[in-house]
Formats: sequence, C-alpha cells, structure tokens
Amino acid sequence: MSVLQDKKIVLGVTGCIAVYKAAELVRQLVKLGADVHVVMTESAREFMAPLTFQTLSGNPVITEMFKLYEERKIGHITMAQRGDIVVVAPATANIIGKAANGIADEILSTVLIATRKPVLFAPAMNEGMWEHPAVMRNVQMLKDLGRCFVEPGSGDLACGDSGRGRLADIADIVDEIELMLSPSDFTGTRALVTAGPTQEFIDPVRFISNPSSGKMGYALARALRHRGADVVLISGPTMLPVPRGVHTVHIGSAQEMAAAVDTHFPASDIIIKAAAVADYRPRVVSMHKVKKNDDAPRIDLERTTDILADLGNKKGKRLLVGFAAETQDVLANARGKLERKNLDLIVANDVTIMDGGFGSDMNKATLLLPGGETVDVPAMTKQDLAHRILDCLAGIKLKLRDIPDEPA
Repeated sequence: MSVLQDKKIVLGVTGCIAVYKAAELVRQLVKLGADVHVVMTESAREFMAPLTFQTLSGNPVITEMFKLYEERKIGHITMAQRGDIVVVAPATANIIGKAANGIADEILSTVLIATRKPVLFAPAMNEGMWEHPAVMRNVQMLKDLGRCFVEPGSGDLACGDSGRGRLADIADIVDEIELMLSPSDFTGTRALVTAGPTQEFIDPVRFISNPSSGKMGYALARALRHRGADVVLISGPTMLPVPRGVHTVHIGSAQEMAAAVDTHFPASDIIIKAAAVADYRPRVVSMHKVKKNDDAPRIDLERTTDILADLGNKKGKRLLVGFAAETQDVLANARGKLERKNLDLIVANDVTIMDGGFGSDMNKATLLLPGGETVDVPAMTKQDLAHRILDCLAGIKLKLRDIPDEPA
C-alpha cells in the first residue's frame, strides 16, 4: 500500500503560470491513493478554472472564505482541520509573505494560519523575486516555525529569463510529501543499500552483465530515507535518477562494489543487498576490442567476491537483508541462501512471472526469516514492496531491542 493511500491532502494553489503543473500534481497524488482537496486563490483562478481541479481530484474546490462546506461547516476551517498535510504549490512570494507574517485576508492564507497540520511550500517565481532579501527572510521565518520547503529548480522562467525560481519537479514534490507523511521508525538508523547490476568487461566495448534495472534497490533507499534513516546507496550502472537526500556512490564492477561496501559497512546498522552482482568475470580483460572472426573467442571466467557471504560472516549485531532472484524452486533456493549467508531476512521472487523481476515497476515476493517464518507479498509496485520489506525489518528490530544483553 502506498504511503499516501487514503491520506487527506489539502493543496493550496496560488496565481502564477505554474498552476498548470499543480494539475499534474493532483493527478499524481490521486493515482497514489490520496484524497486531495484543492483551495484556490482568486489570482489562481485567472490562470485555470476550478473545474479542472474538481475533475482531477473528485472533490469540490474551495474558493471562498465563508462559503459553507459540507452543510454547516465553513470552508476555511474545514480545510484547516481536514488534511493530514497542507501543500502550497505553486507558492508565490505573496502567499509566503502572508503566511510568514500572520496575514489572513483570503481563503488560502486563512487556512495556513488556522491549520495545525504539517505544511509544505513549493515556491515558483522569478529569480529576482526568489532571491529578494524580503522573500528570503519570510522563507526563513516559516522554516523557523517548522514549515517545510521544496526548493525551486533552475531553468527557463515564464518571464523569459533563465535562473532559479521555477516550480520543483512534480516527482520531487510528491517525494517530499511522502517523506513528511511516512512513519519515522528508522530515525537514527544508518542504512547501506546496494542496487543495480555490475558490468564485468571483456574488452573496452563488451561486458558480462544482467538485466537488473536497480528499481528495487532505489525504492528501498528512498523508503528508508522517508522513514528517517541516514542512507548510503551503492549503485551499479542504471538509468534512474539519484534519490533525493540519499548519498549515492556509483560503481561499475563487482570488485568496485565490494570495495565500496567495505568502506561504508562499518558505519552501517542495516545492510540491504538488492544489487544483482555478477558471479563471474573474465580472468583476462583485453586492452583492445576483440575483433570478430570465424572462430568464437574463448573467455576464461573466475569467481567474483561473494559480497553477501562476506557480510554475513562479519555482520555482528547489524541486520543483513539479501535477495534471491530465482527461476525454479524459489523458496527452497532462497531458504538455503538465507541460512548459508547468515541473513536476517531474504526477499525471494520468481523473475519469470509477470508483474515481477528485472526491469518491471511491479514485483511479487515472499519474505523469509530464520526459523521458517514466511510472508507472502502480492504483486505491487516496487516502492510499495520496499515499505512492506521495511515493515518486516522494523518488526525484527523491535524484537532484537526487547532481547536483553547477555551478562558479561
């Protein structure tokens, strides 16, 4: 289940050209299961009609301060109390100034003063306005009050200039909302996650690899950050954007991944090995491209370092999670790997089925724990699966915390 499933989000929309992006934000939030209620300022309605947001959200749009909402409830009070979070996107210099200085002279500024829920601003304005000392002062005042911000991006602006001030990417705004609404059960935890494939070169233009996209590992790194962990992600070659707020180390080969893991392992409390590391590499790498001829070249292979087994031997009190991507005897093979490599949890999945495996946005898995316990997880997005894995891991952490240390 998505972190945003059934969450009530009040979205404040103010008047600037980026209003059209707010419509996409509503669409994305609804897709993730959120119940979105839009509040529009008068100037926002100059750029887009309320009907657009009502259609996308499935809820009436609030535009008037004292209009009754849900029979006898006044709109601005209802909205202030209703949401799990209030998001202002786009947030103009005007609404930021009002919120910072306690001004409540229209519907949205009144909601912002009346709410006791978390508030997130996503500013959008001209670079000169964003960098003006008065705006910077107002932003800092709001941060001091505990309000959160998704910093604006850089690029072409509606006024024709180019610079900092454009609305942050919708994916970044959604990510910050998920962060603010996620449980914080991994706060204070230092997590190490590996993701993606490795590439073992034969010559300068050819290599041995696998179809891993890195999506599962990246989802786990993002979910850990959302739940309060300090995360290091060691990633093989992927096409994925680096998760916000996650320290990411890029590597190419199994040997490079082993070295990076050794560097970050000592400071880690939890290690999740989601990478698909090549088991073999060419014994000799050609300095030049091997030319094609009638005879197929012979490639002698040697084993790469078994990173997971090495971690299992030296983990101490750390929690260690592995993955078993199988094509047959899935549970038996995963159980054997769990025991051989001294894991606390292993995630087993059949990579031959639909809605699972390499490259897909979906996955279906079975979580196996020492002692024989198993948890079947139906097909869901890899981001949702990441949270299910962390739910299980949180339970393991809790049990370990309740076990008293042995007397010296």
